[in-house]
Amino acid sequence: MARDHPRDPLAFRSAGGAAAKTETGDRSVCEAPARGARAGAGGRKPALASGDSARGFGAGACNTCHVATRARQLNIGRLGEIAQVAARHGFGYVFDGRRRSPEEGAPSARGRHLREMLDELGPTFVKFGQLLSTRPDVVPPDIIAELRALQDDVRPFPFGDVQRVLREELGQPLERLFLEFEPDPLAAASIGQVHRAVLPNGRRVAVKVQRPNAPKQIEADLALMYQAGRLVKERVRLLDFIDTREIVDEFARSIRQELDYRHEARNADLFHRNFAGHPHVAIPRTYWTYTRSRVLTLEYLEGVQLVDLELDRWSLEQRRRLAYLIAETWMTMIFRHGAFHGDPHPANILVLEPERIGLVDFGLAGKLTDQDMSRLTRLFIDAANENIEALPKRLADLGVVYAKDREDEFVSRLHEFYTRYYGASLQEIDPIQIIREAFQLIYAMNLRLPTRFVLLDKAIATVGSVGADLYPDFNVFEVAKPYARSLMLERFTPRRVVARTRREGWELAHIATELPHQIHDTLEQMRDGRIEVGFVHKGLDEFMHKLDVLFNRLVIALVVTGGLIGSSLIGIFAKNGPHVLGVHVLSVLGFLLSGVLGVWLLWGVIRSGRL
Repeated sequence: MARDHPRDPLAFRSAGGAAAKTETGDRSVCEAPARGARAGAGGRKPALASGDSARGFGAGACNTCHVATRARQLNIGRLGEIAQVAARHGFGYVFDGRRRSPEEGAPSARGRHLREMLDELGPTFVKFGQLLSTRPDVVPPDIIAELRALQDDVRPFPFGDVQRVLREELGQPLERLFLEFEPDPLAAASIGQVHRAVLPNGRRVAVKVQRPNAPKQIEADLALMYQAGRLVKERVRLLDFIDTREIVDEFARSIRQELDYRHEARNADLFHRNFAGHPHVAIPRTYWTYTRSRVLTLEYLEGVQLVDLELDRWSLEQRRRLAYLIAETWMTMIFRHGAFHGDPHPANILVLEPERIGLVDFGLAGKLTDQDMSRLTRLFIDAANENIEALPKRLADLGVVYAKDREDEFVSRLHEFYTRYYGASLQEIDPIQIIREAFQLIYAMNLRLPTRFVLLDKAIATVGSVGADLYPDFNVFEVAKPYARSLMLERFTPRRVVARTRREGWELAHIATELPHQIHDTLEQMRDGRIEVGFVHKGLDEFMHKLDVLFNRLVIALVVTGGLIGSSLIGIFAKNGPHVLGVHVLSVLGFLLSGVLGVWLLWGVIRSGRL
């Protein structure tokens, strides 16, 4: 079969990866080349419609029962390699014996060093970096910008393994499953690789096949990440506010989901149903007969990738219409469907016709519930009415976590942010700058955001950037405004009000029926003396550690003082026994021991920096 795609694995990106992570997850192999040769204006470049990661919201359990949950023994050789790579890129302080802050440096330099270190450590760590790029609550904006450039790229595995996995998963040899199957993969990544094929009915498809040893390798790397996270937590003081174990747990859940390709298939199926019959948007069909936990088969879309579009052959008006078509597609997903594609990168958008686009790579997807939309509506209303003091509560209702003792500072920063843009027209506002400043505020306040809203912010920011590249005067807020307005109006239609009243009435009725039982249970526990009161003191462990060090030093100081006094008394009153230079030998030994302990104590104080 003739091949129209360039064979550049970097262009296709990963077949099993995570583009995360802001690109939050590797981009699908089915992406056409992101930096390949430019296609002609009329040329049609096939693009696979298979996503890469499976971090969507499809139901189903990840088929990893055969994998050990977490390695109990540390791979010392691999950890030593990690330490060497970290030291080479300026992060060696994580593995030395002291707890301290990282060296100061230019923000762009530290982000670049971290990106290069993760890239050198391999695909699993690249995916972890992609996850971090979606966490503005724990990672500074300059580092996020660098981590978004991470790409997952590995060598393909043998075609014999592909045939074996297909036989094990689909129960038939490859020759009976497909009329044609290209032995050379279009792209390969750490979890799988994608092949182009033709079904017996003549349909062209993209088939993603998982690596045989992917689960084992991922579990080994996860065990190392837990160890590295513990070291970072213990020895990097600036990261005290980050729960490194929680971040690694989040990554572990994400990447283990990727091992079940049915999650991505469900996402693709949902988007396909939502846009069924749409005149301007095409979503590839899922072939469930040829899809299993380790095999994903999607319709093969043909078109010119947006990243390869020769814009100089398009008129300004055509580019404007294309930019607004893309933005309206995402606004429809967000505000009407409640389920949105999480990675609107130009490599995931195909131009099928001048006013028709196709989407690929459904591994990264977000879902907003009806309750989320109601709470967002209240947030919009308060923002429109300049009720800034209510915004922290509205954000807390959405799941945003912030320190209550910093609420006044939070409100003050929101006032400053609001004042800067209030009254300006949409044409005067740079949406990318606003989102960048919002991420800076999130990091400065140590806010904790639910993943779905981080993904939503990132998707809107990416759509804004893509639109601006196509049409310089594009403003994503202009597209979002009518959708947001219709959302607010729809929330208060009689049908919605009645439905909400009915739902909340049932909830209140349930609470009222449960209340007497809860009061009775509480009184019984008080009577039986079984009431437990939990007490949490933030920072108590650090305080106890400092107190322990203080008492140890005090004891050593007392021993030194006692040794000096005792040795002096022995030297004065002891007349019998061996003497050295006229001083009793026990007195000499006491002075030496006290001197050694005193020097050790002084060195410890100097080393701590608290002399």
